[in-house]
Amino acid sequence: MNGLRLALPTPADEQKVWAYREEFLNHVSSMDGTGGLAEAQSFEQWYSQNLANRCEQTVQPGFVPATTFLALDEETDELIGMIDIRHYLNSALLKHGGHIGYSVRPTCRATEMLALALKQCRTLGLHRVLVTCNRTNLASARVIVHNGGVLENELENGGIVTQRYWISLSDK
Repeated sequence: MNGLRLALPTPADEQKVWAYREEFLNHVSSMDGTGGLAEAQSFEQWYSQNLANRCEQTVQPGFVPATTFLALDEETDELIGMIDIRHYLNSALLKHGGHIGYSVRPTCRATEMLALALKQCRTLGLHRVLVTCNRTNLASARVIVHNGGVLENELENGGIVTQRYWISLSDK
């Protein structure tokens, strides 16, 4: 992964923010630090609430003002994560939540974890690694391919199709 930069969301970010939301929902993963993105019915609703939450006069009742940033890959401009900075703490945030909440895209976590695991495989002297996933797990397949996986075949067992990918470590 390249370096990251933080940016305030704009209407131009609608597609990437909504895709980010969908990825979390598909992975049944918690969307912390997203300024209520999980509950939003539309990008427009989330964006207008996000703007309102920045100001003491317009923040949602029971909340403190907060600014939500997008964490974008500096080279690709891909939305990697979101981070919410609360301007001060109330008693609830003092106990649970703090000044900062954040989340990182589930597939990015997996991509980086697999890359780190491959480094460990090299230290074990492995030259070729087999990684498998269920054919219906498209996110996992993308992570494997992103890390150099080449699909060898698919095997069926009891109605479940497993994809078998090999990753060569000798040329990395």
